[in-house]
Amino acid sequence: MNAQYQAALNRLKNKIGSLVSHFEHIKAENERMALELTTLKTILNDNKTTISELEHKINRLQMAEAFKASSADVREAKQKIGKIIKEIDKCIALLNN
Repeated sequence: MNAQYQAALNRLKNKIGSLVSHFEHIKAENERMALELTTLKTILNDNKTTISELEHKINRLQMAEAFKASSADVREAKQKIGKIIKEIDKCIALLNN
């Protein structure tokens, strides 16, 4: 019987050793993954900040582009007004004659 107990005790020791080894491996993997998670969160926050800054730049550029287009419209409007004023002046000149 003593040999059976010794064999069972050895199997139990082997299983416990295997479990401890597996636990240490998983613990190390967990620590590595926690560090990677922290790093990725930092990168994500940096990217969110960059995206926000780029969105603001896009908005400013769109506004600037809108003003450029309106300045061309203003120029065209001034030309039309100038033509209308010339026609009015011609009409007034004809009325005075």
